[in-house]
Amino acid sequence: MTKISLVKTSDRTTGTQKAVDLLKINPVKGKAVVLKPNFNTADPAPGSTDYDTLHALIKKLQEMGAKKITLAERSGPGPSTHDNMEKKGIFKMAQELGFDILDLQAMPQDGWVLVKPKGSHWKDGFLFPKIYQQAESIVTTCCLKTHQFGGHFTLSLKLSVGMVPPGLGPGGPGASPYMNELHSSPHQRDLIAEINTAYSPDLIVLDGVEAFVEGGPHIGKRVRANVMLGGTDRVAIDAVGVAILRQLGTTPEVSKGKIFEQDQIKRAVELGLGVKSADEIEIVTGDKESEEYAEVIRGILGSG
Repeated sequence: MTKISLVKTSDRTTGTQKAVDLLKINPVKGKAVVLKPNFNTADPAPGSTDYDTLHALIKKLQEMGAKKITLAERSGPGPSTHDNMEKKGIFKMAQELGFDILDLQAMPQDGWVLVKPKGSHWKDGFLFPKIYQQAESIVTTCCLKTHQFGGHFTLSLKLSVGMVPPGLGPGGPGASPYMNELHSSPHQRDLIAEINTAYSPDLIVLDGVEAFVEGGPHIGKRVRANVMLGGTDRVAIDAVGVAILRQLGTTPEVSKGKIFEQDQIKRAVELGLGVKSADEIEIVTGDKESEEYAEVIRGILGSG
């Protein structure tokens, strides 16, 4: 069994704190934490990580005793990672709260390691940041949204795509463009899951205050879901996230079939990255409104 916390709220600050508290764990105390947000672009949430969510999460990690926090991310396609972070106010936040920033887009070749998962659909493997492979603790925060370019949905599993360089490869800069391989492959959703074999998060926070139920990842049909999730299991987070998207009314690709037959989730289960069924997910809440909504989501999980 794995716990997924669910908080029904429109307040990202308190929602983030409660989502973490309900898990009753502390995987960051005394550790150097590497934090992965969603800054593929600088679009408003759920197009990218909301400022208040990130601010609340970093403060919470500091309160939990993290000895150091490094935000490591890359954007693309489009404006540079630096420009997106500048637009989002992340450098000012770093000065205020006292955390480091690593721009993966500007990281030299020696900052990457080649990963070749056994039985992978990646032709020649993929480069992955050493900082995540060597991290004492990894925390990720994702959004609740569909993906119109072949991923079907982009939650915690797909967040890992932002850990792979867009234009680097074993042959040097410009070689083996991973994003071209990903988006042109008939196995795109399998490739997404396979990136996740390179690391394991200790804490995941999903911001679903607003969601894209169509379109995505940067723009789409926006609805208010008013929910925050917390957990440690990427498969479970994504399964609950898909159930919420179905409850909201979403695309045919996300709506059809059983949730654990969705390609990203199915491949992640095959790779041993998380729970194997909805029966292994315990949704925990802390108030009546959250519990009532959780019961609806449990029903969708159980039936689909």
